[in-house]
Amino acid sequence: MSTDTTTPARTELVVDVGPVAHGGHCVARHEGRVIFVRHGIPGEKVRIRLTDDGESAKFWRADVVEVLEPSPDRVEHFWHAADSQRSWSHGHPPVGGAELGHISLERQRSLKAEVLAEQLRRLAGVDMPIAVEAVGEAAAGAGTGRAWRTRAGFAVTPGGKLGMHAHRSDAVFPVREMPLAVEGINALKLWDIDLQGIERVDVAAPANGSRPLVLLIPSAGTRAKRLSAVLAQLPDDVSVARVDPVTGEVTQLRGRTWVQETAAGHEYRVTGDGFWQIHRDAPDTLVGAVTGFLHDGGYLAAGAVVADLYAGAGLFTAPLADAVGVTGSVLSVEGAPGTSRDARKNLHGASQVEIVQGKVERVLRQKPRNFDALVLDPPRAGAGQAVVNQLVAAGPRGIAYVSCDPASFARDVGYFQQAGWGLEELRAFDLYPHTHHMETVALLTPRG
Repeated sequence: MSTDTTTPARTELVVDVGPVAHGGHCVARHEGRVIFVRHGIPGEKVRIRLTDDGESAKFWRADVVEVLEPSPDRVEHFWHAADSQRSWSHGHPPVGGAELGHISLERQRSLKAEVLAEQLRRLAGVDMPIAVEAVGEAAAGAGTGRAWRTRAGFAVTPGGKLGMHAHRSDAVFPVREMPLAVEGINALKLWDIDLQGIERVDVAAPANGSRPLVLLIPSAGTRAKRLSAVLAQLPDDVSVARVDPVTGEVTQLRGRTWVQETAAGHEYRVTGDGFWQIHRDAPDTLVGAVTGFLHDGGYLAAGAVVADLYAGAGLFTAPLADAVGVTGSVLSVEGAPGTSRDARKNLHGASQVEIVQGKVERVLRQKPRNFDALVLDPPRAGAGQAVVNQLVAAGPRGIAYVSCDPASFARDVGYFQQAGWGLEELRAFDLYPHTHHMETVALLTPRG
């Protein structure tokens, strides 16, 4: 990792900021060249600093360093470390993680809606009105959009201080707060700890207030004595584990190697860095949207046969099992071995649930059956055409698709349409305020 946090002199240009684009930036043009600009708002005139350029490049990248004609939706950034103008005035780029913090929350949501609508039009040929819904305290209208992350990952500076990366950079800058994180994370005051010998720190602080977990990923060659020195600086009531940087194996240092989460009336054990929705209100929000679509469409009832694909620790599997009852069945498929073991523990009392660890496409080939409904929650890359075709061939009456990426979601919707299916309903949620990310839940059904 580079130890140099200074940035060489770069070309600065004055541009008019154009429409928002997928990925947390807007489009500007200079002498026919497309420039993806971060930290601007459509309609502004700004001074930018090129961060990624070259005569042979198809497009350039840049950060806003000065706003000459601001948008009425521009607000003062709440986090100095992520404020582009402030950071560049000190000679370095901002840290990533709050790239929309200079925009009012209402405009953030309208921009995310534009991105989702554009992706659906371009990749799936679907033209429909989109509204991105506020969640949690932000839905009340007076929220700040902060203190929602129950999970956070940090880098470590060469001097052993807690830090974060700049966007698309190996440079790490120290931080002394994480305003998007819940109090359970900030209360650990990890920025006061000597983290020499540690490459990365991941933290999980469940929204239910149960015991937090700190995962230490050591640098190559770090000795046990150094890990013990870091452990001694952490509060006694916090679980601590080591993650092998090569194998990913999680080893207990103190307390548990897992956290206890609560959602939809169920308790869930989530081991190590196993996947769990990071917004404190996301699990209940997404379960409500998924089961609402399936219930209202008549696909989810006592005796139904359903599957939860890319099921994780069982967030959707447990409420699906409640809905189908002992006369129905739920097939839960998850590829990660550790997370699949969590699902077995979380659902050991549900006799109607069959848990299988493996790739979705392989399991569906091995266990063909007639499904009433499927829940699909793939990773950011989406399901892909081969899996979509398998799902269609399985003959469900409806599919609830949960996505964290508008581009892969729209692409997959296009594949469903090619196979004779249509996008019946859609809800989008602002589960990542002050970032460009969003979560989408859709109901897909066979045409006719």
